[in-house]
Amino acid sequence: MIVISGTVAINPEKREEAVAAALEMSAASEAEDGCITYRFYADLEDPNLFRLFEVWERGDALAAHFETPHMAVFRKKLPDLVAGPMDVKRYDVEKVSDL
Repeated sequence: MIVISGTVAINPEKREEAVAAALEMSAASEAEDGCITYRFYADLEDPNLFRLFEVWERGDALAAHFETPHMAVFRKKLPDLVAGPMDVKRYDVEKVSDL
């Protein structure tokens, strides 16, 4: 299992557009084979800081995700929506259990 988690600062003037793009990307990504979760969340202290959380079954599914048409559209929109560099990490997870 692969977990992707990170943050991206959103241009406050473009927040509504960023929300729409994030919702569109989430829906399209969650329809992909191997995607368990693909969500954006607004930070509680800074509503212009979005948090990304993805869970993928397999590495090949994640690799295929980067080649999808919706990813290409999303990447094209990003420069106009963000206010700084993204900080995104990949975690390769061997075991998951409930707390």
